Amino acid sequence: MLLSLVLHTYSMRYLLPSVVLLGTAPTYVLAWGVWRLLSAFLPSRFYQALDDRLYCVYQSMVLFFFENYTGVQHGGIYVKRSAKFNEKEMRNKLQSYVDAGTPMYLVIFPEGTRYNPEQTKVISSSQAFAAQRGLPVLKYVLTPRIKATHVAFDCMKKYLDAIYDVTVVYEGKDNGGQQREAPTMTEFLCKESPKIHIHIDRIDKKDVPEEQERMRRWLHERFEIKDKMLIEFYESPDPERRNRFPGKSVHSKLSMKKTLPSMLILSGLTTGMLMTEAGRKLYVNTWIYGTLLGCLWITIKP
Repeated sequence: MLLSLVLHTYSMRYLLPSVVLLGTAPTYVLAWGVWRLLSAFLPSRFYQALDDRLYCVYQSMVLFFFENYTGVQHGGIYVKRSAKFNEKEMRNKLQSYVDAGTPMYLVIFPEGTRYNPEQTKVISSSQAFAAQRGLPVLKYVLTPRIKATHVAFDCMKKYLDAIYDVTVVYEGKDNGGQQREAPTMTEFLCKESPKIHIHIDRIDKKDVPEEQERMRRWLHERFEIKDKMLIEFYESPDPERRNRFPGKSVHSKLSMKKTLPSMLILSGLTTGMLMTEAGRKLYVNTWIYGTLLGCLWITIKP
């Protein structure tokens, strides 16, 4: 009886994070939409400081991004890891942001998808792609593709200060020193991934080759560096060098006081909406139609 209660309680650990995350999603979408509308009429210095606070509840990890030391914006330019990559559309979108002087960080995932050690077909295909082109075969990362990265840099080279090369490792309780699949959001919220190791390398703009073929080799060399770091991380015979990245290490814990205010604000707004009939109707419609429109948008985007 007691064992059953313990197991049941342990299984419920997923409930609270899921309820908070999914339950406040419509409220977040509405708050974000209203704030975006207001930001069109307010000075940038006024709304950019609040942008980070609105966004801190829903964050994602990045692997490779361009930056220019200005404010934060939330959006996306979707590309496909295939021959259907629409270069013209990506150039037009990026150029519109540059022409408008939009403050932003542009995130690029040159691998095109997350490395999953269980997807052997994807890994072998990626390694075959490198071998066919005379490139070193990578073990712990996928062979990077160049098109989107080159287009992004070419469009924004006068707008950039630097590129940051970011390598992320999710540490799991049961990985046994071996690479494991990145945790789901639920696993992450429930501390199934207690530590995240992040290595950041700043690359000055002048050190990035502009011609596409030279950039292809440069990008692959960057991923060779990543691969060697990961080999050392997982396989080093020296225990002091295993499960850590080279260089100066900074330990940072996620502070409750940074996340609790956002959770309380969104939870409070959600509770307030659900207490009135009009609020409940708005909440449900936002959840239903927002989900449908989001799925439709992702489906029709090239």
